[in-house]
Amino acid sequence: MYIFRPKVLTRFLMHRFFSSFFIVMLIVCGIIFAVTFVERLSANPDAISTLFDAWTRLLEYIPMFLPLAVFMGTLLVSYTLTKSSEMIIISGAGLSPYQIVKPFLISAVLIGIVASTIVNPYSVNLTTRNLTNHQLKLIDDAIWLRESSDDGFLTLRATNINIQDNNIVFHDVSIFKQDKTFKLKERISADKVILSQSGLDINPATVLNSDGVTTKTKRHIDTKLTPQTVLDRYLQPDQISFWKLPSFIRKMGAIGVTTRGHLVQFWTLLFLPLTMIAMVMLGMAFAQTKQRRNYSFGLKFSLGILTCFALYFIVNLFNALGTTGTLPPLLAIVAPQIIIIAGACMFITSFDTI
Repeated sequence: MYIFRPKVLTRFLMHRFFSSFFIVMLIVCGIIFAVTFVERLSANPDAISTLFDAWTRLLEYIPMFLPLAVFMGTLLVSYTLTKSSEMIIISGAGLSPYQIVKPFLISAVLIGIVASTIVNPYSVNLTTRNLTNHQLKLIDDAIWLRESSDDGFLTLRATNINIQDNNIVFHDVSIFKQDKTFKLKERISADKVILSQSGLDINPATVLNSDGVTTKTKRHIDTKLTPQTVLDRYLQPDQISFWKLPSFIRKMGAIGVTTRGHLVQFWTLLFLPLTMIAMVMLGMAFAQTKQRRNYSFGLKFSLGILTCFALYFIVNLFNALGTTGTLPPLLAIVAPQIIIIAGACMFITSFDTI
């Protein structure tokens, strides 16, 4: 039996899908960018800085609304094909709903791959270029660092942090140096401490020694701490790019640090194409209709959006279960997508056989 699968038709459907998807993305990104620009205008010195700030924050929001954009794009392309009678012609050529949706699925997989491998690293690079304490996971609203050596222990506490020329600058700093018996040898206070590859540089430093004598001087402290090790300790899972997550997880696991949150982030990015497939199948399920002129696009669009928000809540619930260890991280990411795909396929099958 000859199956009608022309490459021209596949390219046509992929082109229509990408057109609808980019229209949706343009509208959603435009709204978010405009709102963010107005909101951040008072927090930046000029309009150029505000534009860059708004662009950076927009990239942070993309993983949140990308599945919704794919779903809306699927609904939109199905609506336009139905209203123009092109869907009837395609169906009349002998293609089943599953054959029609195949170009959409290929497009969705490509979108997921680009988002994970290109957009995510680019976004992470921008957002971590100028980190502040508000973007890090802190303890008691402060940065705490502790290092042991043959001479004793060094503990650093700072209330603020930022990146400067590949170095980390700590603000409002207190450093405690102890011997092996935990006896306090020195207490160093400073408004600013710079951590570079060579160690800690303090100028000026207020030093209180064990005899109670206070002096002000310039100090350099040799330490094994580096800017990267500090960031590795305090960065959130979504502040590490897709390409660096595997090595980071292995490194943190080797020293006994829990990596469940990072595993959830890695599996989320790795299976983002599967998430896009689930959204396309869900969109096709909502787009099923035998009417052309009375196609209730507004009603289906509204119900679809409500369904997406409900699914977003469920997916976040599974993510939380994976992060806390209640579910294996891989199962917490894959299970919701498989359930969505199975439910959508069942609906499409039942509708097509009515």
